[in-house]
Amino acid sequence: MRLFRRRPRTRHGDGEGAGSAPDPRTPFPESPVPSKPEEAAAEFWRHWHAVLPDLSAALGEGHPRAAETLLCDAVARVHPDLQLSLERGQRALYALVVSGREDPALRPYTDAWKAAAPPDDAIWEFHDSVPPVPDPAGVTVNLGAHRIALADVRVVAQVDDADGVVDVAVHHPAFADLGEPERAAMTFLPLEATLGERVAAQRLRRVETAVAPPEGTISLGELRALVLGLPGNVGGAD
Repeated sequence: MRLFRRRPRTRHGDGEGAGSAPDPRTPFPESPVPSKPEEAAAEFWRHWHAVLPDLSAALGEGHPRAAETLLCDAVARVHPDLQLSLERGQRALYALVVSGREDPALRPYTDAWKAAAPPDDAIWEFHDSVPPVPDPAGVTVNLGAHRIALADVRVVAQVDDADGVVDVAVHHPAFADLGEPERAAMTFLPLEATLGERVAAQRLRRVETAVAPPEGTISLGELRALVLGLPGNVGGAD
């Protein structure tokens, strides 16, 4: 599940010599935040329709990075903190995902973006949060020299019925061979792949990494059924 965001290039002021190197400590300039999410969303979709033929051509020729480049600046103009990904669709051929990573401050922008989106069709579907994959057990993640099958992930889940949330500890046999950053990434990625970004953010409370094999574990598929069966559930798998 790949998220892509391109930061704007900086321009250095006049008066620098042609051969002078930019100071690597120079911060990226702050991008403006639109005051009216609906207008920013409408502008994105005007851009979308304008570049759609080039976007389809880039994807058809197997150039997803070129396709993303056609959209990333337009997404940043909706809000500079939004993230973009182009994925394989679940019902359509392709999926466009624009995510605020469940930041409440970004929700008005993702809500406006989704509300103005065209209807899903056979070619495109549109998501305002990272959706779950149909079958996480069929996913293998390449992480450096490691190939990590999500089918081997095991989870300890403790349900808090009063609050309608779940505390989880995530284990994979490869954790013993991974560094701390890789373990952290592979702790959260299977949960998001299983539940989707929104359900995971709303239904999972405490998330821990279990390096040693714990007792009383369940599979990712069983975790999905458990979480989606909670009272007042916020939604199922897309």
